Amino acid sequence: MARIPYLDVDDLAEEDRDLLKRPINLHRALVHSPGGAGSFGQLGSYIRFGSKLDPRLRELAILQVGYLTGSEYEYSHHVKIGRDFGVTDDDIACMIVESEGRNSGLPQLDRAVLRAAREMTQDLKISDATFTKLKSHLNEELLVDLTIVIAFYNGVVRLLGSLEIDVEDSYAPYLEEFPLP
Repeated sequence: MARIPYLDVDDLAEEDRDLLKRPINLHRALVHSPGGAGSFGQLGSYIRFGSKLDPRLRELAILQVGYLTGSEYEYSHHVKIGRDFGVTDDDIACMIVESEGRNSGLPQLDRAVLRAAREMTQDLKISDATFTKLKSHLNEELLVDLTIVIAFYNGVVRLLGSLEIDVEDSYAPYLEEFPLP
């Protein structure tokens, strides 16, 4: 159960109602701070709609963060969102294999993105070897955007955990389909 109540559109001042265009539990909690929720949403929107980073790679990185941290909310939401952006069930299975330290057979760039997400999540930075591998595939803008994605979602999982945000019932089946460790 969440540590703070979820707000609905009717609970907000007229000028803040757009903050709940997507009324998921995370947003319903964050709108207790309209300014914070707005800033949070701006970066999230850039990541999803403004970045030139391949959306499938972005979602693989986010899934890796959610999987490693055991964030049921983040992981379940991005199984669904990832599928909308080209992540296949096989990609998710391969991400799990890579998380276990085994070679999944994914292309080099996919594996490097997953490794970068693991390193930033576990070691707080991307290793020189992984960064060099990424540089052979991505330009500097895309490298920075990938790093922003991984850092942002490491922050998101900490918000979710600290506020104890509940997974919506409609997302629970994704956890059954692809269980967390």
